Amino acid sequence: MKEKKITRRAVLKCGAALAAAALTGCAARETDAQGDSSAQFATSSAAESAAGPTAEPTHRRQYRAMWISYLDWALADFSTADTFRASVQQMLGNCAALGLNTVIAQVRPFGDALYASRLYPWSHLCTGVQGQAPGFDPLDILIQEAHSRGLSLEAWINPYRLRLNGTMPAELAPDNLANTHPEWCVTVNNGIYLNPAISQTADYVVQGITELLDNYAVDGIHFDDYFYPTTEESIDAEQYAAGGGGASLGDWRRSNVTRLVRSARAAVKETDPTLRFGISPQGNPDNNYNVQYSDVAAWVAPAEGEPLVDYICPQLYWGYHYTLQSGSDRFAYENISLEWLSLERAAGVGLYFGLGAFRIGAGDGGQNGDSVTQWQSGHALADMIDDLTALNADGYALFRYASLYASEYPELAAAECAAIAQENTAQAI
Repeated sequence: MKEKKITRRAVLKCGAALAAAALTGCAARETDAQGDSSAQFATSSAAESAAGPTAEPTHRRQYRAMWISYLDWALADFSTADTFRASVQQMLGNCAALGLNTVIAQVRPFGDALYASRLYPWSHLCTGVQGQAPGFDPLDILIQEAHSRGLSLEAWINPYRLRLNGTMPAELAPDNLANTHPEWCVTVNNGIYLNPAISQTADYVVQGITELLDNYAVDGIHFDDYFYPTTEESIDAEQYAAGGGGASLGDWRRSNVTRLVRSARAAVKETDPTLRFGISPQGNPDNNYNVQYSDVAAWVAPAEGEPLVDYICPQLYWGYHYTLQSGSDRFAYENISLEWLSLERAAGVGLYFGLGAFRIGAGDGGQNGDSVTQWQSGHALADMIDDLTALNADGYALFRYASLYASEYPELAAAECAAIAQENTAQAI
């Protein structure tokens, strides 16, 4: 069965490339991908990363990614397949011109899908109505256009979130899990989430991953940082009382999240061991562990067995010298990046930095005097990329597309794009 799946994916990948008539060397790409799933973006070891700016960089392809979130899909015209393709061509063309090699596209944001699924309703982003089909397959077009430009396409899914608040999405489809399995759900601040303590929710998420990978030639699966939606004890009190087994609530909740992560990775690798599975946790390690119950250290360097991810991409959305009201500068970019680089990682686990393009012009809200002005330089992101390259980190991802190409500060955004492209050209291997 595994051999059949892998063969099918090879056909899908080459077929998409031929349809786009632009991807060269599909067979070679498949050959290069055999073996370690991180071969495309070879990573440095944790020791190399922690060695600091004097370390000699290893020969590797730097991961350079753009997040395209559900917010960015507002820039695309879903009216017809042709109008959507034109929108995607512009978006991905901009990413390629920037010198990026990966797009992380949000295709399952609210228990719905921007692709044909028998498990999830069509996303409202396609037609304005959740559950209403657009008449074409956006993900299929997205994959074709990405691969035709030599871009990897990772499918970004939010495993637990069904509704962000009372208006996003405005209405949920009858077959949204909030309606078909309300017993699996919890409500937090008008948002609706699958309960991480209920094993059936993780099983369903994993089924969705397998379905997506069986039918689409994406290059990987990407989770964002939405795990436990609250620290409130009541949301899973019943499950904890029945199955806590004497563990503290925090440890038990972390085990629930890790169970999902482990199962998701297994589903990815069973479908095709060359595919990548990565997670973008919050940049604040304390929040990950104590608020969202995400044991990132256990994912990247478990006490036993293989790591549970191919990479992590913590969201370092603070600038240089960033200072809290308390006076702490722990989260200043130059400090928090080193903290993450010191995290022990198993061999082959990549560490990428999520950079906040949305800070351009407006600043990051720090108490330091340059919390705004440094984001008005026209090269803030390029400076960060240059520093992480010197530190021998494995790459970066930019959040998010519209912050660079539909910005409230268009001149600053254009300058940042030019500086990033120049930096990528200088660092080309």
